[in-house]
Amino acid sequence: MDRDTAATVGSSRAGPPSEQTASAALDDHGLVTAWSSGARRLLGYEPVEVVGRAAAGLLAEALPATATIRCAEREGWSGQVAVRHHDGHRVNVLVEVHPLLDAAGETRWFLTVAGPEQPGAPATEDVRATGSEPGTATLKQWALDQIPLPMALFDRQALAIALNAAMERAVGESERDLLGVRIGESGHLKGLDDLDEVVERVLRGGETVPREAFLRTPGETRAWLLSLYPVRDPAGRVQAMSLAAVDTTEQVRARRRLSVLNEAGLRIGTTLDLTRTADELAEVCTDHFADFVVVDLLDSVLQGQDAGAAPLGDVLVFRRAAQRSVLPGCPEAVVPLGATHTYPADSPPGRALAAGRPSRHQIDAATLRWWGAGSPERARSIKVHGMHSMMVAPLRARGVTLGLAILARHRTAEPFGEDDLLLAEELAARAALCVDNARRYSRERAVALALQRSLLPHHTPRQAAVEVASRYLPAHSRAGIGGDWFDVIPLSGARVALVVGDVVGHGIRASATMGRLRTAVRTLADMDLTPDELLTQLDDLVLRLDRENSEDGDFTPAEEYASEVGATCLYAVYDPVSRHCSVARAGHPPPALVTPDGRVDLLDVPAGPPLGVGGLPFEVAEFDLPEDSVLALYTDGLVETPDRDPDDGYALLRAALATPGRGLEETCDSVLRSLLSDRRTDDAALLLARTRALGPDRVATWDLPADPAVVARARELACAQLSAWHLEDAAFTTELVVSELVTNAIRYGGSPVQLRLIHDTALICEVSDASSTAPHLRRARVYDEGGRGLLIVAQVTERWGTRHTGTGKTIWAEQPLPTPA
Repeated sequence: MDRDTAATVGSSRAGPPSEQTASAALDDHGLVTAWSSGARRLLGYEPVEVVGRAAAGLLAEALPATATIRCAEREGWSGQVAVRHHDGHRVNVLVEVHPLLDAAGETRWFLTVAGPEQPGAPATEDVRATGSEPGTATLKQWALDQIPLPMALFDRQALAIALNAAMERAVGESERDLLGVRIGESGHLKGLDDLDEVVERVLRGGETVPREAFLRTPGETRAWLLSLYPVRDPAGRVQAMSLAAVDTTEQVRARRRLSVLNEAGLRIGTTLDLTRTADELAEVCTDHFADFVVVDLLDSVLQGQDAGAAPLGDVLVFRRAAQRSVLPGCPEAVVPLGATHTYPADSPPGRALAAGRPSRHQIDAATLRWWGAGSPERARSIKVHGMHSMMVAPLRARGVTLGLAILARHRTAEPFGEDDLLLAEELAARAALCVDNARRYSRERAVALALQRSLLPHHTPRQAAVEVASRYLPAHSRAGIGGDWFDVIPLSGARVALVVGDVVGHGIRASATMGRLRTAVRTLADMDLTPDELLTQLDDLVLRLDRENSEDGDFTPAEEYASEVGATCLYAVYDPVSRHCSVARAGHPPPALVTPDGRVDLLDVPAGPPLGVGGLPFEVAEFDLPEDSVLALYTDGLVETPDRDPDDGYALLRAALATPGRGLEETCDSVLRSLLSDRRTDDAALLLARTRALGPDRVATWDLPADPAVVARARELACAQLSAWHLEDAAFTTELVVSELVTNAIRYGGSPVQLRLIHDTALICEVSDASSTAPHLRRARVYDEGGRGLLIVAQVTERWGTRHTGTGKTIWAEQPLPTPA
C-alpha cells in the first residue's frame, strides 16, 4: 500500500464488523482485495468494479499528510477522507485503517468506514447511516482533531509530523506547509531563547516543560502558555514530543495592567501637592506606555471653584500642571509649566471632558485640524515629532471635573489599543482622587477638625489600661481663666492616650482655644497617629488659629495682649499588652515616672518646639514601664512660679510623688499642697496614671499563613479561646468578625498575617497584615461578589477601625462583653 492510498478510510468501531459495516481489504500495493456489501451500499460500487483496482482511484482528494506518514510507517490511522461515489458525487467518510501481516510477513490492510458525513449534519446521523457506532479509537481521533487548543506533534528530531486544526488557525498556515519543519524554525515562536534546552529536556530527559512565549499569528502577536511534554510508547520510551498551547494574551495584558496600577499606587499621590501629583501621573505613563504626556488642570479648579457645579463653557481654560517625554527636555511641549492655554469645547479634549470618558484618536489630516484648533504651535509640534496616536483621559473624582491627561505616541510604532485606553482611564482615575484629595486638603484642612467640647472632662472614659486621677486649679481670679487641659483617650487594642496641654494667655479666648485644641487632639487620636505625627498636625492647627486671630482685630483691651496663639502639649500612648509607652512633647515639661519601688525620675523626652512655631520636627521617646508604675503629667503652672526656681519646683514634685503604696487621689492632693500657693499666677493641671498590664491569659495571638484555607482554622482558634475565657455567648459574632477580617487581610493585604484577641473591658479582635492600604466601607450591588465584609463587621460590632504600624496596618473591631446570665 503506497502513501497515496494508505489512509483512504478512517474511523472504526469497537468489535468485529457486521454485515452492515462498510469495510474493505487492501494488499501491500494498495490494491483492493475484498469489498463488503456495506461498502457497496455506501459507495455504489459492485465488488467486481473495485477488487483488483488501486484504492487511490476512489479518492476525491489527496490524503491528509498525517495519514500518508502513518501508513508509510506501517502504522494504523483513523480520520476523515473524501471519496467518489459511483454516480460521481463526493462523499466524506470517517475511516479507520489497520495494518495486518500475512504468513509471509507482508503487510495487508483492513479498512472500516463510518459515513457518509454530510456537511453540517450531526455525527449521530452519520452513525445511523452506517448502522454502527464509532469505536474508541475513532472518538479519540475526533476529539484530537476538534480540540480547540492548538496542538502539534514532533518526532525525536523535533520535526513537525502533525498539527491539529486549531494550530493551523493559530499560525495561519496549513499542516502541509509546516510538516518536517523543526520546532521554532518557522518564525512563529518568539521569546523562547532556551528552546534547544527545552527540547533536550523533553525528548532526552522525559520532562514536561511549561513555557511562556509569544506566537506570531496573522495580524498580531499573542501571548501563549506552552506545555511541551513527551509522548511515550507502552514501554515508557519517549518516541515523540507534543506541544499544547493556551492563549494567555488577555491574562498577560491584565497582569501588565495590574503591575502598572500597583506601581502607580505607590508613585502617584505621595504628597498633597497638586502639581507634584500631576507630574507623578505623567511620569508613570511615560515610563510604561506613552512617549509624551501632558496633564492640564482646569484653571477654575485651581482657583478653588467646583468644576462640577457649573457647565463647561465654549472655550476651556487649562493650566499646564505637568508634562513628560521620552525625549530629553520634553521638546514636544508648546505650553510652559504653570501657563494657561485653551481648547475649544468641540475639540477632542473638550468632547472627552464633557463626556467624562477617555477617547482614542489616530492622527490624520482631519483630526490634526481639531488638535491644532486655536494653536498653530500645537499642530506644528504634532507634525514635527510624528505623533500618530493619542489618548485623552479626563480627570474626574467624586463628581468633580478636574482636568485631563493627554498621551501621545511617536517613538512607539504601534498605535494605542483598547487595553492602553483602559489602563490610561484607571491611572487617570487614581490620579484624580489624589488631585482631589490635595485640593480638598488645601481648602478644607481646618473643617476636618470638628470641635465638640471646650471644657475639661468631668469623668474619665471606660478603659482598663490605666487607673487615673486628676486635678485642675485655675489661676487667681484677677489673672483670668487659663487654657490648661488634660485628657484620657481610649485607643484601639486596649491602649490609652494621655494628654496634657497649656494654651498661652488667659481669658475667654484662651479657654476657647483650649477647647478647640482638646477636641482636635481627640479627633487626631481616633486616627491612631503616632505622638510625633499628632503634634505635627496640632502644630499646623495652632498656626492657622494664629492667622485667624491676627486677621480678626476685634479684641477687648484685656485680651489684646494675648491675641497671639501658642501652646505646649505632651502626648503619651500606653499599651497594656506590651507595657510599652511612647511619648512626644511640644515645649511641655517632661513627665515623671514613679516605679513600684517608689523611685521617681523625670523621663528623658526630647522637648520639641512649642505649638505654633511651625517647620520644626517632634521626636518620640520609647519606654517599657513596669506594671503598677505611675506616670505624672502636669503643666508648667505646677512647678514654675515667679518666686521659685524651676529646679526647686521639680525637686518638690519628686518628693511629693515618692511615696509607694499611696492612692492616686491622695497623691494628687499631696502634690498640690506641696507645690501650689493660694495666689497662683498660672493655671495648674495634674494627671496621674497608674499602669496596668494585660497578662498572657488575657491576650491570644496567632500567626497565620496567607492562605484562604486558614480562615476556618482562624475561626476554630478564636472559638476555642472564647471558651477558655468563658465567653461562649460572643462566639457567633466573633467568628463572623474573624472570618471577614482574616479573609480581607489574605485577599487584599500581604504576609505576615496575625490574628489577636484581647479580653479587656471589651472583646477586641485585631488582624494585622503587611499592606499599608486602609480599607473602607463601600456599597455592594446585588450581584457583586465582594464589598460587604467591612459593612457586616461595622453592623455587628460596637466600633471598628484601622491603624498603621511600622510593618503595615491593623484592622480592629470591638464588641461589648456578653452580659452574664
